[in-house]
Amino acid sequence: MAEQNPKIKLVRIAHVYYTHADLAKAREFLFDFGFTVADDRGDTVYFKGYGTEPFVYCAKKGEANEFGGAAFVVESMADLELASKTLPQATGIEDSDAPGGGKRVTFRDPVDGFPFHLVHGQTAVTKSAHLPELEYNYPEAKHRAVNKKQRFKQGPAPVHKLGHFGCCVTDFSKAFEFYTKHFNFKPSDIIHDPTGKDITVFFHLDRGMEQVDHHTFFFFEGPKYHVHHSSFEVHDFDIQSLGHQWLRDKDYDLVWGVGRHVLGSQIFDYWWDRSGFVMEHYVDGDLVDETTPISRSAAGPDSLHVWGPPLPDTFLQ
Repeated sequence: MAEQNPKIKLVRIAHVYYTHADLAKAREFLFDFGFTVADDRGDTVYFKGYGTEPFVYCAKKGEANEFGGAAFVVESMADLELASKTLPQATGIEDSDAPGGGKRVTFRDPVDGFPFHLVHGQTAVTKSAHLPELEYNYPEAKHRAVNKKQRFKQGPAPVHKLGHFGCCVTDFSKAFEFYTKHFNFKPSDIIHDPTGKDITVFFHLDRGMEQVDHHTFFFFEGPKYHVHHSSFEVHDFDIQSLGHQWLRDKDYDLVWGVGRHVLGSQIFDYWWDRSGFVMEHYVDGDLVDETTPISRSAAGPDSLHVWGPPLPDTFLQ
């Protein structure tokens, strides 16, 4: 029996789009952040990580700095067809000329009008790095062999993949209803204010018993829509810390970090790029599946991190 309201089945988050008034400065930051170039077309540059996605970040030159939305891979062409017919201001199914090719549909968020992209049929690329999983010596469990040393090289933290993005929306309940109705987004954590009103959600992709990241999309309610940050996974805490030092030594502006989140558990490190966007490196996030219960908790600074620098006043704006 067919679903009465079939959902568009998302598989994973794929890439994000940003427009920069000063593309040269944006490029410099993105290299120092740990991306490599997948395709440079002059005023449009596609950046990749070392994973199998053909690109994870598209930087375009434009008159103003602007977030251009995130793209998710859908399960089938039928999902793209459903999206093109049912989502607000949706395009038809189009050929993608981005690295990896495939097909895409773009629609507009019904609350705040920002673009949202769906892709299918991209060609994966070969993984370009194989970083070692280090062995650690604990006080009573020594995993590293005698005379086997830990040695590292200074440099940017190589990005593996896009993990999630988040934004501020002007009507939480309408946004929540839309995304849970049309997609296989499922809350991992919901945050409420002192009155009990839900104001923040961390969504994972409901893929049954497949293990997925704790969140791939989040939003919170505020007076004006804006993107909050895009977050990229790196290999381990040493690589993350080397990247932190590299960005610090290059005189980029730190937003917040390094610290350990509570919801999702990941170790975070947030930076301002040269256009005023927030970018995050993270490691060691939680995994969930269909057995994971939805958690509800009260808003407050103690729910955001268990160790690390104090929460900046500007972080939740």
